[in-house]
Amino acid sequence: MVVTVHSSKVIAADSLAVEAAVNTRSLYAAGFKRVLDLAVVLAALPFLIPFFLLIGALIALDGHNPFFRQERVGMSGRRFYMWKFRTMVPDAEYHLKRHLEADPDARDEWTSMQKLKDDPRITRLGRILRRTSVDELPQLINVLTGEMSLVGPRPMMPSQQALYPGHAYYRLRPGLTGMWQVSERHTSTFAERAIYDDAYEGKLSFATDVNILVRTVGVVLRATGV
Repeated sequence: MVVTVHSSKVIAADSLAVEAAVNTRSLYAAGFKRVLDLAVVLAALPFLIPFFLLIGALIALDGHNPFFRQERVGMSGRRFYMWKFRTMVPDAEYHLKRHLEADPDARDEWTSMQKLKDDPRITRLGRILRRTSVDELPQLINVLTGEMSLVGPRPMMPSQQALYPGHAYYRLRPGLTGMWQVSERHTSTFAERAIYDDAYEGKLSFATDVNILVRTVGVVLRATGV
């Protein structure tokens, strides 16, 4: 009888601990995550604005807009326009279409990965910006407006929805960085991103987000972006 009572108390304590952890995650996801986003972005912007102006000026040397916006799918399937530094030549979609028509191997790679290892559209400066992930920094605007979060699934285009097999993406704000970005981003297929999104949703917490943000710094310093 003593063992039974002791076991019951242990089980009850474990249940309370799990419930407390779930409640903490829920509170974070419901409000504190957004507070963290705003606090970090507002603190960083005064230091980043001069850097934005410098990068924008370098990109604009070819006479074209240094910023690029593209429609993406957000939380609950809502559409929004995501901002980036331009890393490609003008009329990039036209050049992609011609390249895929002329190269069957590239077409297969694009179908599976939704990216190309050797993308002829990317400019010389654009390659540097992508490898260091600096091209993603204008998405801080999207974080401020609430369309994105600092940490979350990689934002996908409407045309990619049919290729995405998961559901967690639609319950989360897309992220400037995320679990996929700090993992096997070079080797995973587009569909496999759903695995990372499911894992992130299950582990969503302040500690998880801080861990991903710290790991993102390592990715930037190693220049392993794509």
